This record gives sequence, C-alpha cells and structure tokens, in this order.
Amino acid sequence: MSVSHILKSKGRDVITASPKDTLGSIAQTLAANRIGAIVVLSESGEIEGIVSERDVVRCLAAEGAKALDVPVAKIMTKGVKTCSEDDSETELMALMTENRIRHLPVVDKGKLTGMISIGDVVKFRIEAIEREAAEMKAYIAG
Repeated sequence: MSVSHILKSKGRDVITASPKDTLGSIAQTLAANRIGAIVVLSESGEIEGIVSERDVVRCLAAEGAKALDVPVAKIMTKGVKTCSEDDSETELMALMTENRIRHLPVVDKGKLTGMISIGDVVKFRIEAIEREAAEMKAYIAG
C-alpha cells in the first residue's frame, strides 16, 4: 500500500504554521485539532520545519511559562524528513523507526500534499491484514 492510497482515504489536509507563530499558539492549534505535529512553512510555501508535541514539552520544561511566547522558529525541528506519494508503508515504517519520528510530511514535486502519522500507517496495515485474513477464510471455505 502506498502513501497516495492512505491519503485518498484520510484526506490531504495539513495544518501548517508560520515560523513567527508562538509556541502558545502552536500548542492551542495542536490541542484544537487533536494532532501531534504541525508543519512550519515559509511565506513561499516551502517546508522550514516541523513542531511536535515533544518539541512543545521540551521547550516548556526548559523555559517554563515564558516558553509560550517563544517563536516556533527557535524550537522547531529543521531537518524535516519527508516521504513521497509513491513510498510504501514498509518504507514509511522503516523511516519513522530509524529516525524515531511519528509524523512525515508528504511532498510531491516540491509541494506539501499531505501528512502521514504512525497511527495512519498502523491503521492501514491492520486493515490490510484483516482483509487478507478474510480473503483466506473465504478461499478455504469456498
């Protein structure tokens, strides 16, 4: 199963932020949308970074309440790992495990086209296994 297949089912909407946004506004956006990471885009739409719940917690632990006013550009992860729509779930799992990350922006021809989380990958993998099991049962019964 490829990333494009997952995106067809889950949708391509991606919550993004500006590098100028504060950590407080990022935390509110994460909570309001029940998501674990936000892609940070430049004014021209290029990926500059990603901010995860882990980044928020680390900054709060280091800075206390004043962390809420810190621009996200200071705490975001800048070397963002991405995937393409042609990548397989196996490639995603390997990339996420190897880099200890839970979110991968999907990039096609230099443009952000979606976001895949480890939860998305697990959900689709379980569905594939269940589908295979049902097909085997039908084959054996038939």
